[in-house]
Amino acid sequence: MTKPRSSNVGVLGFRYLGAHEVEELADLWGALHQQHRVSAPHLEDIISAVSLDESWRRRRSQYLAWLRDPDTMAILAEHDGDLAGYAMVTVRESAQGSWDRGERVAVVQTFAIDPEYTGLGVGSKLLEEVRRQLASMGVRDIEFSALATASEDISFLEQEGFRPFVTTMVCRVDGFGAHD
Repeated sequence: MTKPRSSNVGVLGFRYLGAHEVEELADLWGALHQQHRVSAPHLEDIISAVSLDESWRRRRSQYLAWLRDPDTMAILAEHDGDLAGYAMVTVRESAQGSWDRGERVAVVQTFAIDPEYTGLGVGSKLLEEVRRQLASMGVRDIEFSALATASEDISFLEQEGFRPFVTTMVCRVDGFGAHD
């Protein structure tokens, strides 16, 4: 049975996780993994999905590698003792090109909100905390990827001030040429 929630979650607590606490993210990753599977069925013919266990094994390994960098942030949002969401954010050198993006750019690698907390302001508050931390580090720009078919995620990002920048297209190496 789910707990009754108001339309706004109110006060959130934020905890910064170290590598030894990554397991706390497994259930929220699982919900995000399921959301990815539902949101992107158009990719099934070119990108093979993996099981939840395999997905978590891979992502957990990646988290541990990212957390070796002191600039990486794993921020857990909590509400009344519940895990409401988390962000895994890395910082990389900015590729100098046509735009001045500063010396370093933040990349939101994972942004997961517990489905019970969707639409209650958790995402906005978590993103506000991410921005606050990045500003204190002198980082100006944030990259945040969303599945092309995840219209609610894209709308959220646009409401938070993000704009489309790069579109990533995928195909198998042997998947070239027009399809009749």
